[in-house]
Amino acid sequence: MRILKILLIVVAIAIVVILALALRQPDTYLVQRSTMIQAPPEKVYAILEDFGRSPEWSPYEKKDPNMKRTRSGPEKGKGAVYAFEGNKEVGTGRLTMVDAVPPNKLVIRLDMIEPMAMSNTIEYTLVPQGSGTQVTWAMRGGMPFISKVMCVFIDIDKMIGKDFETGLAALKAVAEK
Repeated sequence: MRILKILLIVVAIAIVVILALALRQPDTYLVQRSTMIQAPPEKVYAILEDFGRSPEWSPYEKKDPNMKRTRSGPEKGKGAVYAFEGNKEVGTGRLTMVDAVPPNKLVIRLDMIEPMAMSNTIEYTLVPQGSGTQVTWAMRGGMPFISKVMCVFIDIDKMIGKDFETGLAALKAVAEK
């Protein structure tokens, strides 16, 4: 009985510590990665603004080649929509281009349905540098309490950042052909 009581106290303390650490997490997050691509901004922009070209470079396309994809609205640019339903690594959601400033910036709203409902903003910024383009892929969003608890155990920057690095490397390979 004494061991059970001690065990319950330890578990209660652990829960309090986890909740306290979660409360210290920020209310929003930002993950971003950049790379230099030896291609003009117009060429890189044309790849990014066309959801039909996502399978060429997006790391999420590679995680589920059997993903169901639906496109609506304009073929590319502002108003284009790309809905997807994939495996547990990809989830289910919808990408909507909400702003397009050729050839320098694209802003996309990502509305996830599964595994957890949330909305995030994705932004691609393209800055000419010599004969190439500095491309930055950023994602930001709110951190509901459950996400804050998860971030006590998982580094969201490392988790998502790894995918961004993979995607930017693939984008570079496609754009530099």
